[in-house]
Amino acid sequence: MKIVCVIPAYNEAKNIAKVVANVRPVVDEVIVVDDCSRDNTFNLAAATGATVLHHPINRGQGAALQTGNDYALKNGADIIVHFDADDQFLATEIKDMVAPIIRGEAEIVFGSRFLGKKANLPAMKRYLILPLAKAFNRVFFGIKLSDGQNGFRALSRHAAEIIKIANREMAHASEIQAKAFKAKLKITEVPVTVIYHHFGQKFSGGLKVINDLLTHKIIK
Repeated sequence: MKIVCVIPAYNEAKNIAKVVANVRPVVDEVIVVDDCSRDNTFNLAAATGATVLHHPINRGQGAALQTGNDYALKNGADIIVHFDADDQFLATEIKDMVAPIIRGEAEIVFGSRFLGKKANLPAMKRYLILPLAKAFNRVFFGIKLSDGQNGFRALSRHAAEIIKIANREMAHASEIQAKAFKAKLKITEVPVTVIYHHFGQKFSGGLKVINDLLTHKIIK
């Protein structure tokens, strides 16, 4: 069973080599999608031995994930793991994410910051942005998950073929969840560790996600 990790990266020269080095031992292939970074992300990623794809213009994280999914499927992936480039996740937890798929218990697995593991969440995220996102997802899309915005997930080949990411920016996280529920895929959550190194998200960012979901009507 071929496990491929897709890492979207934009201006992550500081972290990308370390992240790829941590991920490579626990998967069969690492695909870094450089989203037209202005720094040395592409060259540093290439030097690690990862497969590196490049967007000639900045298209957004959702678009980078879909580029990675398409390449992984074309090259025989059985399981695709989405993993952030900013060193917030633990590569050692990839095995926990893919285990339900390997056992046939799930077709898509979502990481959650609210099931008991460490997540030094900024107060704005913990008490305002994420509760609002969770409520919005439940009311509008019928998503019943504990974490409405988490970039750590694993998809079976079947799930990745069904779910095509239309939103290029941050609303893709809710879009993937909504499409998984609409397709009646077997879904589960796994507790993950998230370590925040900076605390930059503002309430306006959460409002933009909601606007993108409604404006682009991505759940069809």
